[in-house]
Amino acid sequence: MKPEILNPKKQVKTIRIFTVAFVICLALSGITAFPLVSEMNFLERHLDLFPVFLQEWLSKVSESVRNTDPKILYGTDWLAFAHLIIASFFIGVYINPVKNKFIVQMGMLACLAIFPLAFICGPIRGIPFFHQLIDCCFGIIGLIPLAIIYKKIRQLEVKKNVAQL
Repeated sequence: MKPEILNPKKQVKTIRIFTVAFVICLALSGITAFPLVSEMNFLERHLDLFPVFLQEWLSKVSESVRNTDPKILYGTDWLAFAHLIIASFFIGVYINPVKNKFIVQMGMLACLAIFPLAFICGPIRGIPFFHQLIDCCFGIIGLIPLAIIYKKIRQLEVKKNVAQL
């Protein structure tokens, strides 16, 4: 057996570190949806920092955001709120990783579900392919810590089952 399997306290500590990192990133990802208008205004003022193909697209997005009814933009507030609520579920993983393994599994499923969403809805909404790839990166980036957490939880379960023999 690998040494890390033999030390459940180290396993739990690793799980907690990755869980906190995931929660922080998920929450930050959501929080950035609140100030959408000011963010787009900022990006438009600094277009020269981006490649030409992105400058045109960012200008178009910024103009679209400016011309969008605030009632529609309210949807991005709900998007941000959803990120915060989803992040809060991971408190259960922090407290009792084995018991709340299903939260990690659902998180991994959600990360994988980003791909069909991006590649189906992206073209329908006229989202450029490179932006669809950026969206998919969120799924990959989220999947990495969740896979590590899941692996560590499985190792804890094996250790627990071995101890019960």
